[in-house]
Amino acid sequence: MSNTTHDARAPVVKVRPDQAMATAQRLPYFVGISAGTAGTTGLSMYMVVVPPGGHAEPHYHADYETAIYMLEGRIETRYGPGLRESVITEPGDFLFIPPGVPHQPFNLDASVAARAIVARNHADEHEQVVPYDPSGDA
Repeated sequence: MSNTTHDARAPVVKVRPDQAMATAQRLPYFVGISAGTAGTTGLSMYMVVVPPGGHAEPHYHADYETAIYMLEGRIETRYGPGLRESVITEPGDFLFIPPGVPHQPFNLDASVAARAIVARNHADEHEQVVPYDPSGDA
């Protein structure tokens, strides 16, 4: 027998994003679950689209973890000091980025957009992104 209780009054929320949100990374984000859309307090989920041959601006997240699930395309994520390390993700891959790790994703396909689901342990869709200059860690 479980001791877990559930609040039957808490709403179940369906969200279908209809427009992209501008972000500091300069990539289109479609906000799914967040404080603003569903009343979350510690979780957000988005769909990010990296245009063909496109990339985000180098950045890091100071105060939250990020998990990514690749839906379509191939992304090279450069990360770490000076963005000298790299990992390639393809459909079906998960990627975890800890707080404070500089990173920059690049779409490796010049003709097809890449799409991924992004989850964070931060509920506010107005991202707290810190720009990163990789030349400072050269």
